[in-house]
Amino acid sequence: MPTRRIERLNEQLRADLSELIGREVKDPRLSGLVTVTSVDLSPDLRHAKVYISVFGTDDDRTHSLSALRSASGFLRSQVAARLTTKRAPDFQFLLDASIERGDRIMQVIREIEREATVASAPLTATQIELDDDP
Repeated sequence: MPTRRIERLNEQLRADLSELIGREVKDPRLSGLVTVTSVDLSPDLRHAKVYISVFGTDDDRTHSLSALRSASGFLRSQVAARLTTKRAPDFQFLLDASIERGDRIMQVIREIEREATVASAPLTATQIELDDDP
């Protein structure tokens, strides 16, 4: 369980990285909308897993992840100037698929609701006639 200090640093890193990626990183491989969803800082403050979500195709995700990995040194130096810790952590960028999973779950729920609505709807005269035909 992370301490309050680590939780605060996680949130600060998430906000700082979001801003830096949106405004400072000028890599053409960053296509689509890139969002930093969360940061998981290690207890020794030396490593941080940065979870990102990319709105776009699988190629967009791959290229954006590659661009962020290439820019990790630049991002680390920029974050070091903003942090109050002795060192800035090394960043490990990972894709966060939770948004896509949530979207897929919502699609399945909508399909089930539609099927339940159709199944519970009263039969019309046309449907009754069709059911009576041998």
